[in-house]
Amino acid sequence: MAKSLGLRPLDDRVAIEPLDAETTTAGGIVLPDAAQEKPQRGRVVAAGPGTLLENGERGELSVAVGDEVIFGKYGGSDIEIDGRDVKILRESEILAKVVQ
Repeated sequence: MAKSLGLRPLDDRVAIEPLDAETTTAGGIVLPDAAQEKPQRGRVVAAGPGTLLENGERGELSVAVGDEVIFGKYGGSDIEIDGRDVKILRESEILAKVVQ
């Protein structure tokens, strides 16, 4: 995994570094940049402490730093920090965790 980010998400938010988009199709056709879809897979690089519950405790997140996840195309906020593109989104916007 790459070096850690200089940021810490709040509450149930996570920072995800998107994985590279596919540059070729299954048939071997090379896709130009304009035809490539936005990546929907990424690796969690930072995670908040969890949602603050009514009883004052923190709810535990289902993902942790290093997990590979799938998220919606247009969810979250895209930012650049330390020269890296990062997407910050709530845990509820994560669709699945990739299990290998």
